[in-house]
Amino acid sequence: MKRIFVIALIIFLPLYLLLKSVETHTFNKDFYINSYKENKVSETSGKTLQELDEITEDLFDYLKGKANDSLLEKNFNKREILHMRDVKTLFKYGYMLKYFSLALSLLSIGALCYLKKYGSLGKSLFYGPFIWWGMMIILFLLSLSDFNKYFTYFHLIFFNNDLWLLDPKTDLLIQMLPLEFFIGIFKNIILLFLLLLSILQLAGYIVLRKGKDWSDKRN
Repeated sequence: MKRIFVIALIIFLPLYLLLKSVETHTFNKDFYINSYKENKVSETSGKTLQELDEITEDLFDYLKGKANDSLLEKNFNKREILHMRDVKTLFKYGYMLKYFSLALSLLSIGALCYLKKYGSLGKSLFYGPFIWWGMMIILFLLSLSDFNKYFTYFHLIFFNNDLWLLDPKTDLLIQMLPLEFFIGIFKNIILLFLLLLSILQLAGYIVLRKGKDWSDKRN
């Protein structure tokens, strides 16, 4: 039984932190505004910075499930809206997985504490994230070699159509969110995730040390 909780903790607590990192940066409007300025989106789209700010708010509301397709119709064409509908569905399942991961992680932590397996809890929190460090470093290095290639793989895996192939000459969505935007947000997500992993490992180290102290006292 203890092993089940340990495995669940190693998998799902970092997964929750990863999804939280994605959510945090996806809805960080300051990042979007800075990206619009750096990539000269006003020039390519013909929209003012104020208009882009308002459109970004609409996108946020849409992805959070606060609005339907009609909110996007004033700025985006049919193909763009259909793609955003797919993205919204992806976010819906992402939210479900995030909350499931958090619930299972808290359950596992509670169970290990109830069983007084503080050593196992500490090891899970400290050593478990090293697996995720390895995966993230590999992913980051691959992205440095050819981000567009692996960004394309991402779309082929998570979307069952080609609606994500937009025309930068005519489609506002890709004008607002060029490849440079995704490179930047990807790096920020990875950095935040690794920072959260480090904090998690620090907590695990503390629990591991305290667990040894408690064991010594009992003996």
